[in-house]
Parts: sequence; structure tokens; C-alpha cells
Amino acid sequence: MIFIFGFYLTDLKEENNDVLVKENTSLEIDHSINNEDKLKMSGKERPNEGISLFIGQGANELEGKFGKPDRIDTSVYGYDWWIYNKTNSKYLQVGVEQGKVVTVYVIGEDVDISPFKIGQPVEEIYSSILIETEIPFELNDSSYRFELSEEDMNVRPLIRLGDIFVQLYFDKFSGTLSSVRFLDGPTLVKHRPYELIYRGELFDAGSVDGDEWAQAEEGSKKQIFDLTNIIRQRFDLNPLYWDEKTANVAYMHSKDMYDSNYFSHNSPNNGSVADRLDTAEVFYKTAGENIAAHYIDGPAVVEGWLNSKGHRETMLNDKFTHIGIGIYKKYYTQNFIQAWVE
Repeated sequence: MIFIFGFYLTDLKEENNDVLVKENTSLEIDHSINNEDKLKMSGKERPNEGISLFIGQGANELEGKFGKPDRIDTSVYGYDWWIYNKTNSKYLQVGVEQGKVVTVYVIGEDVDISPFKIGQPVEEIYSSILIETEIPFELNDSSYRFELSEEDMNVRPLIRLGDIFVQLYFDKFSGTLSSVRFLDGPTLVKHRPYELIYRGELFDAGSVDGDEWAQAEEGSKKQIFDLTNIIRQRFDLNPLYWDEKTANVAYMHSKDMYDSNYFSHNSPNNGSVADRLDTAEVFYKTAGENIAAHYIDGPAVVEGWLNSKGHRETMLNDKFTHIGIGIYKKYYTQNFIQAWVE
């Protein structure tokens, strides 16, 4: 189940956004997918150019093309994110598992994501490729079928390209392609970003211990910071600076929501975001907060916030100067502040 909630705080007055809830389930079935579904399996052919060519290749080929990553972040899905973030226009994240590329996420407009392009109008994509509500496929002796909701179709459809898959993240307010994620089949099943019906093996990343969670949360925090500033630059806004005290406030709220089993800006233990910032002695003129829960990772939650009016307004507010981000067990908090200028 996914939750997303946010508000903008001016002079300590809250404006709450609606909570968006999406539940994804995995239902095992005892029969194979039917013949009609099998006819759909081929989908569109896999591109013969662009970044998706690296899916299935070795990390050495990736390094030969792009060099060593700027950093490596842990994920909770069995792969490491190789982060290339020297420039916003070429930003990409490459998932490497056991020396092989299994997924690529791209938001940089100068990265070749054939047959698509960052910033491409949505109507152009819909006119050139069939987007379906059901995506069936087989891996080894197992059958899978992802079922997309109307919301999925509108903002994050899934397309099969030969033997790989691509999630398209649309910016529904600008009507353009915001980012893309290419994946192989096992990684898509591990993520389970849509309703899933399956027969056979349900790929799983396995158990994650406390240290791995902490490492993955640290990586997601950095990714959300990068992606937030890339999106702000897209709309000609000033970049946000990192504020560690604000980040600690955000982290403690995410942890509190998980530990106390609630989802709200108002903590039964620590009060409102204003109370929490004041307790931490964070001084600001205005502040805002976005929260979310159960998104698969940093890129997914940022695109979710971008497509919700209130969260978008908070993320793209030109008054904010600093940001702090805290994540705990897939509970996400973004705290924004306008710092006092002496």
C-alpha cells in the first residue's frame, strides 16, 4: 500500500493535501496464462540503440562507456545503484547485481533512452506505441501478469520491449515524459510496482538486515536530493542546499511514523512539523513537508510527489532555500525551509 501526503507551512499555518493511497498485491494462480495473452508477449522490439542496451551486459561494459560511477548506493533489491551525477542533464542510475546490469533509471535529458526522449510529449508516445492495461510474460517455468490501474496508465505505464521492460514516468501537469526506468524481468518482479498475478516462482530480494536497510536509506536520501534539484532546475528554480539539522528532523519523523504505526504530519509523540523544527532549533521563515510511504525507492517517490498538486507545489516553491530528507523502512519525509538571511 502506498501513501503520499504533504503540505506547505507559512507562518505556522498548515495547508494539508489529500492522501493518495494505492495498494499493490501479488496473487498466485494455479493455471498458465491463456493463449491470447501469449500472443501479446512479444510486445515492441527491443531498441538497437540507447541506454537500454546495457540491460543484461556486464558492469565492465558499463564502466567502459561511462567510467567509474560518482558513487555507489545500496538498494534493498539485491543490486547496487551506480550513480552518475556529474551533470543534471546526464544523470542516470544503473542497477548492478552480481556484475550484471539489471535496471537503469534516467532523468537526464541528454541520455539516449531510445525509443523515447526525456521531455517528449505524452500524446506523441501514445500515438507511436500501444500501451496496454495487462503485461503478461514468462520467465523459465513461471508466468506473470501485471495489471495496471487507470492511474498507472496515466502517469507510469509499463511497456514490454522485447525481453526487457520500461516504466515511463509522465509529468501529468506538463504532459511530458519526466523519466524512465528500464528493467529485466526478475528485477521487475522483485519491485512489484503494479498488481501482479503469477504462477510459479515469485522473485524476491531476500531478507535485508538493519545495516543494509540503513545503507539503502542513506542512498535513497541522496538520490531524492539529486532528483529534487534536477526537477527544480527543469523549471528554472534555484537549487536547494542540504541542511543536516532539517534532515535529522525528517529522519526522526519517518522513523516515528514506522515505529508508532501512523501516517500523518502530526506526530502523537512530537507534534507538528513546526513543533519538530522548533525543538531541533531549526530557524526558518517558511517551511514545507512532503511525506510518503511504501514506494519502492527514491526515484519512484519523487515522481509520485511531482504528480500530486500539493506536493508538486511544495517541491517547486521558489521561496525555499534548504532541504532535509529522512527515510526509514520506506517511510519518506522531505522537509523544506526558507532560511533566514542575515
